[in-house]
Amino acid sequence: MNLSNFQTEFDKMINRDYFSDKVHPMRQEAFSKFLEFGLPTKKWEDWRFTNLSSISKGEFRLSEIQDSPKGNIDISQYDMNDLETIVIYNGHYQEAMSSIPNGVQLLSGSDFLEKTNWEFNSPETSPFDLLNTAFMDSGMSIVVDQNVEVKKPIRMLFISSGLESLMVTPRFHIDLGESSSFTFVEHHVGESTSFFQNESVFITLGQNAQLDHIRIQSNSPSTVNMANLHVKQERNSTYSFFQYADGGKLGRLNIHVDLEGEGADCSLNGLALSNDHQHIDNHIITDHLVPHCTSSQNFKTVLQDKSSGVFNGRTIVRKDAQKTDSSQSNKNLLLSENALMNSNPQLEIYADDVKCAHGSSTGALNQDALFYLRSRGLDILSAKALMVRGFATELLDRVNHESIREFITQRFDQWLTENTTSDNSLSR
Repeated sequence: MNLSNFQTEFDKMINRDYFSDKVHPMRQEAFSKFLEFGLPTKKWEDWRFTNLSSISKGEFRLSEIQDSPKGNIDISQYDMNDLETIVIYNGHYQEAMSSIPNGVQLLSGSDFLEKTNWEFNSPETSPFDLLNTAFMDSGMSIVVDQNVEVKKPIRMLFISSGLESLMVTPRFHIDLGESSSFTFVEHHVGESTSFFQNESVFITLGQNAQLDHIRIQSNSPSTVNMANLHVKQERNSTYSFFQYADGGKLGRLNIHVDLEGEGADCSLNGLALSNDHQHIDNHIITDHLVPHCTSSQNFKTVLQDKSSGVFNGRTIVRKDAQKTDSSQSNKNLLLSENALMNSNPQLEIYADDVKCAHGSSTGALNQDALFYLRSRGLDILSAKALMVRGFATELLDRVNHESIREFITQRFDQWLTENTTSDNSLSR
């Protein structure tokens, strides 16, 4: 979409009569700033390895009422045991199919803004956050009061479907009160022919709050999935994040975590599997603002065919953030000669009493280990599949909830099977 296309769709958004008039000035301000920035190009430092032509050359339109489901949706193929599910289909909330556990408030975007006296959080230097503010059409918020332990995980199931080229812009908030805890799952699926999803997520963790955030990106091969996550942690809060990505034409994860209270702990993890011409990009910032906080980044990518990936991890330790303990690890497995990975772990340290480390490695399967497995009777494809499994198991084991871990493991096994069935697979 060029800027004139965005302008056309924005005019449609402003003319929708079911949004509060109070939101329009916020939309207009954000869209004006987006027009000033434009879409990122490879001349931008943080985007130099990411080709956005699938967005700039696409012709997406807003999702309309007619793009909602015509009848019941069969979601049995996405079943996970022992959790509550909120269903969003082409950007439309499906209340009849959704459920939430006791102790949790599910608010619309406007209800949440009224609750917060219309205080609006919109990063002003991020083009895709600005675009989300301008076009937000799936606003939703999860609020958990203090001292509440939500035992069942809550899943937001985002389904994309149809032959039309649609653009949806989910925006949701997660607000955990003091000493509350729960598990939140984002699950992105669908078989749409052409789809652009640009979501922004704002997470606030009160003192001693704990959030286990799992993101499963298994969109159709023609989907562009842009995810912008903003997390603020207060004293002694714990945020654990894990992304499993095996779908989409282009997937970009932008995470910015502010550790604002002493004792806050942040653990960010991800496993990406790519083939064909997929591109999966992880851009991560953990910002230590106060002393005695810990953070870790551990991301792995398995790349096949002509796929590509990016890891751009950055840890900032501010001047007063003494006793910081932070680590970064990025490991990548190239399974073909034409796969490409760009890795750039970074430490930006302004304090002197800290413990920080980072490391990155990218390469092919170890030939000595491969020879050993074959000498024990495994054929070449089985040996390579076993090694890929060993590479990924560390991260899969970090998913605490059993049924969610089983679901992701099944997805991983399916990908492994589909990519180890011929001599052209795992070709290195």
